[in-house]
Amino acid sequence: MSKIADAFQNKKAFIPFVTAGDPTLDVTKEILFAMQEAGADLIEIGIPFSDPVAEGPVIQEADDRALASGTTTDKIFELLNGIKEQIHIPMVFMTYFNPIYAYGVEKFVKNAKECGICGMIVPDLPFEEREEIRGILNANRLELISMIAPTSAERVKMIAKEAQGFVYCVSSLGVTGVRTKISTGISALIKQVKEVTDIPCAIGFGISTPEQATEMAKISDGAIVGSAIVKIVARHGEDSASYVRDYVKEMKQAVCRA
Repeated sequence: MSKIADAFQNKKAFIPFVTAGDPTLDVTKEILFAMQEAGADLIEIGIPFSDPVAEGPVIQEADDRALASGTTTDKIFELLNGIKEQIHIPMVFMTYFNPIYAYGVEKFVKNAKECGICGMIVPDLPFEEREEIRGILNANRLELISMIAPTSAERVKMIAKEAQGFVYCVSSLGVTGVRTKISTGISALIKQVKEVTDIPCAIGFGISTPEQATEMAKISDGAIVGSAIVKIVARHGEDSASYVRDYVKEMKQAVCRA
C-alpha cells in the first residue's frame, strides 16, 4: 500500500493545507509540526505561484505574501529536507504545472522525493496530458493525485480508473474558498468514482466548519481544508501555529464522528 493510501487505512482522513512561506518559512515549519501533532493524516503543501488559477482570493493573497517574503521552490525543499525525519505523516505538494516546468520536471520530482514528498496535485494539468509528469513521478515512487469535479461528467470514471493515492473530489464549482453551504451532487460523484476504483476519495473546496467536515466525511473517506486554515494564518501571522493546531484538532475530531 502507498503511504498516501495508508493515511486512510481504517479511518476517515483529515487533510489540511498550508501555503509554504506564508507569512514566512519559519512559520510554515511550526504549522507543519502543529498539524501533525493535532492529528492530521496527510498534509497538502502549496507552492506559492503568481497565477494560481484554481484558487480564490484567500489563497491567492497567501501566495502573494509568501512570494513577498522571499519564498522560492529551493527554499521550500530546504525546509522540508530539514524536518523530513520528524514528519511521520504523508506530505503532498499542491502546485501548478508552470513552476514544475520552469524548475525542470525531473529535477523537481527528484528533489520532492528527497525531501519526503509522497505525491503531487497539479490542478491545471489536463488528464490527457498527465503522462509526461506521471511517468517521472512514478519512477521516483511518487503518485499523481487526480482531481475530479462535478463538471467532469463522462470523464469521471476514466479519471478514477487511473487514479493514484487518493481521489481529490471537488465539492463545488469555481475556485477554492470557504462556503456556507456545499450543495452540489457530491454524493453521486463519489458513487461514480467508487464504481470503478477502491482508492480513497476525499472531498475538498469549501469545507470550513466541523459540521461540514462531518457531513462530507460521512459520504467519502475524508475531508480537505485549505482556505479556512489560510485565513487563520492571515489573521494571526507569526503566531499562527497554535491557532492552526486547535483548528486541525477540532476538524479531525469532526471527521472521526462521521
